[in-house]
Amino acid sequence: MGLSILKVFGLSAISFFVGVLIAPALAHFLYKHKAWKKQARIRAISGEEAVVTNKLLEGKEIGTPRMGGILIWATTLVITLVFWALFHVSASETFEKLNFLSRSQTWLPLFALVSASLIGLADDFFQIRGRGSYIGGGLSLKKRLLLVALIGLIGGWWFFAKLEVTAIAIPFTSPLEIGWLIVPLFVLVMLAAFSGGVIDGLDGLAGGIFASIFAAYAGIAFFQNQMDLAAFCGVLAGAIGAFLWFNIPPARFYMGETGVIGLTATLTVVAFLTDSVLVLPIIAFPLVMASGSAIIQIFSKKFFHKKVFLAAPIHYHFEARGWPSYKVTMRFWLIGAVFAIIGIVITLIG
Repeated sequence: MGLSILKVFGLSAISFFVGVLIAPALAHFLYKHKAWKKQARIRAISGEEAVVTNKLLEGKEIGTPRMGGILIWATTLVITLVFWALFHVSASETFEKLNFLSRSQTWLPLFALVSASLIGLADDFFQIRGRGSYIGGGLSLKKRLLLVALIGLIGGWWFFAKLEVTAIAIPFTSPLEIGWLIVPLFVLVMLAAFSGGVIDGLDGLAGGIFASIFAAYAGIAFFQNQMDLAAFCGVLAGAIGAFLWFNIPPARFYMGETGVIGLTATLTVVAFLTDSVLVLPIIAFPLVMASGSAIIQIFSKKFFHKKVFLAAPIHYHFEARGWPSYKVTMRFWLIGAVFAIIGIVITLIG
C-alpha cells in the first residue's frame, strides 16, 4: 500500500516539479519563435464575425504564445518513459512497482494523449503561421473532427478486440451489454469530449478544470485498484498543475489545441477504462456547460435569429456581463471541483 500511494501521489508531485523546471525553457522557445496568432480576430462556426468575443479577446492573444500544452503531454511522456526505462534497466523491485506503463491500463491513454496532442500541435502551428484551410489559419473543423474520430475508432477497436470490453456500467443497476456497439459509442464520446475543448479561453480556466477532472479519475482508479491508470492520471494532473503555475493571470503561454485536443481524447479513454462513461458528464461538467452553451447559441441564432447568451461559450457570457475574468475562472474552478467530487461518489458507490 505504501508503494501504491508513492506511485500515485509521489509521481504526481514529481510530475509537477519536472513540469515547473521544463516550463521556462519552453516559454523561452515559444517567445523566441513568436508562437502566437498574428491576428486574434475570430469568427463563429456559422461564418460571421464573433463581435462580442473579439472585443473580449482584444489584445489578449497577440504577444502571448500558444502551444503551452506541450508542457503537459511532454512531461507526462517523459516521466512515463523514464520510470519504464528504470524498471527495465535495473532489477529493483521498487522501480518495478513504480513503472506504470502497462498494456491493459496505460498503453491506450498514452497513445491517445500523444497522437491527439500532435494533431493539436499541427493545428497550432498552422494558426501561428496563418496557413491552413481554416479562417485565420489552422486545420478546418472537419479535418480535426475526422482525425479525432480516427483516434476514437482505434480506441474503440482496442477496447472491443484487445481488452474484450462489451458492456458499460450504469450506476446503481446492472451493466448494459452492447457488444460491438462499444466501438461507435467510443467514437461518439470522444467527439463529445472534443467539443468540450471550447472551455479554453481565459487565463487559468482550462488548466484548473482539467486538473480537477484528472485528479478525480486518479482517485477513482486508485479505489478500483487500477494503480497504473491512477498513476498515469496523477502524473497528468501534476503536469497540468505545472502548466497552470505559468498560465494563471497574466498567462505566460496558452494551452492551445495541442493541450486541449490531447486532454479531451485522453479523458475519453480514462472514462472507459474506469467504467464511468455515463458519469463523465458530471465529472467533466464545466466542459458540458461550455460545449452545451455554444450549441444552444448556434441553434438559437440559426432558427430563431437571436442570441441566448451575450457570447458563447458561456464563460465569455459572464465576462461580457462585466465579471472580471479571474472571477469567472475561479468560480468555474469551484464548480468543476464540486462536480468532480459528486462524480467520484456516484462512480464508487454506484
